[in-house]
Amino acid sequence: MITVKDLQPHPLDQVHRLIEPGPVILVTTRHRGVPNVMTNGFNMMVRPAPPLIACTIGPWDHSYEALVETGECVVSVPTADMAATVVDIGNCSGADVDKFEEFALTAVDGEKVQAPLVAECFADIECRVADTSLVAPTACSSWSRSGPGPIHRSPPRACSTTAATAPSRSTARPSISRTA
Repeated sequence: MITVKDLQPHPLDQVHRLIEPGPVILVTTRHRGVPNVMTNGFNMMVRPAPPLIACTIGPWDHSYEALVETGECVVSVPTADMAATVVDIGNCSGADVDKFEEFALTAVDGEKVQAPLVAECFADIECRVADTSLVAPTACSSWSRSGPGPIHRSPPRACSTTAATAPSRSTARPSISRTA
């Protein structure tokens, strides 16, 4: 039988890594006509209906300015075989590299937003900014769903920049089938 004495301590400043709820995703933007893609590991589904997806994206990210100016992005769910590419995308900046060209990604025009979908990904969720009420001095922001209906608003608080997007359209590759 395992007891607490058999376990190793884990640094408190690292526990978030044990329970991070979101998968590693790609977030695409189009800024002044130029597409960009970034890797994002700090994200989660906040609510299913109306859909609300939260992502941590801040001024330290090249995509941040595009999100602020355009108010839209695409959340793309990469396939497992894209793991090395997803890591490489996260290890460079769109300020220095055309990531679509560098990593041979296919940008597909969306139907609802100007940000591109990524053809190689399993699914793409077209998103729009609808709520920036959480913008605080630390650049916190929250984006909610677009369209009619209530928007959840929380008071600003000191935190890392948090952005939440809600799908305006979602697509998944028909060639991917899932069996139970």
